[in-house]
Amino acid sequence: MATIRLSNVTKEFGVPLGLSRGSVIPWMGRAGPQVREGEDEPAERVLALDEVDLTVPDGLTMAVVGPSGCGKSTLLRVISGLEADYSGDLFYDDQNMMDVPPRDRYIGMVFQNYALYPHFEGHGNLSFFFRMRKAPDEETEERIRITSEIMGIGFNSLLQRKPGTLSGGQQQRVAIARAIVRRPRVFLFDEPLSNLDAKLRSQTRVEIKRLLRRFSITALYVTHDQTEAMALGDLVAVMRAGRIEQVGRFEEVRRQPANTYVAGFLGIPPMSLLHGAAVEEGGIVAGQGLRIVPQASQLRELRSGQRVTVGVPAEAAKVFVDDGLSESEEGGAPAPANCWQGTVESVEPDYGRQVQFISFRSGEHRLLGQADVREPIAVGEKIVARFEDSGLYFFDDESGERIA
Repeated sequence: MATIRLSNVTKEFGVPLGLSRGSVIPWMGRAGPQVREGEDEPAERVLALDEVDLTVPDGLTMAVVGPSGCGKSTLLRVISGLEADYSGDLFYDDQNMMDVPPRDRYIGMVFQNYALYPHFEGHGNLSFFFRMRKAPDEETEERIRITSEIMGIGFNSLLQRKPGTLSGGQQQRVAIARAIVRRPRVFLFDEPLSNLDAKLRSQTRVEIKRLLRRFSITALYVTHDQTEAMALGDLVAVMRAGRIEQVGRFEEVRRQPANTYVAGFLGIPPMSLLHGAAVEEGGIVAGQGLRIVPQASQLRELRSGQRVTVGVPAEAAKVFVDDGLSESEEGGAPAPANCWQGTVESVEPDYGRQVQFISFRSGEHRLLGQADVREPIAVGEKIVARFEDSGLYFFDDESGERIA
């Protein structure tokens, strides 16, 4: 086991100028045309990791979430040693790993595409590490036996079969066992459940959680699925354009987002953002007449005339059917503060939480609210959403940072 620490780590790639960057990397990082020694033509230098500082405490699992192309997999590859030529420092405990090859880092890595040797049976995949190190057969067989017991009922039957005869879930079990059998210092998971169907994903998630709890090995789990991040991560790191935006426990980050990016990304569902809200005496006016009156403690943090963005979590917007709302009144401002009228665009029930999420439109804004799952609300109905002032968030419109 080890504490992983990255300090000011930057990794960039060269994209030929004749190639569309948008087709390679979907986010726009800091870059510009440059010619470097050994390059035949100018290349655009694109930052995959941009001065990353991150610490994964010993024995904990950190889930890294972010949109495709934000640098999650590059971060994992740098930590594993598969990606070299980066600047900054990477430590396992107090050992700088800059010049340590991947084979000597004692990592267990599980990939999205399983990465099993197709011509080996399950047993051969697990024993390959020991064969390369010329370990005694007795030690190899004992480690495989112990790993098979850990993996649970039915795993022994997979050892005699080649990957091509296994289902996706079975292949992933073998891939996880291959990582465990090495007794790694660090576990690295690169979206390991993406290729599985919903039922297998849920089952395998439970199995991974059980194994991580049993071994208490430091783990980094890269995923775009927030359900996985919430279920598996002791901590979550939110990435954007090669940078770490915020780190903390999932619920803490969701309830105390550092900026509008985290607020609009994290959460199931994420909060709605009302851009261009302007502070006026006694409250805020946003969009087409929505009047918001924050709590007194929040008002003290706002300057008169300050441009802000209002974050509205779905649970803070209580939706009710308004049968008396006429077509011409839609988008107008109801008499009470912290209310808005609109038209329902979609309804998504969540029977686990006994609520339904209501997506509605009012004027130029689309927002998400919440109602009791038993409330009969249909698409196209006129509704009123009442915003709880204690549940609203305020962000500086220019910097995007949250106003305390």
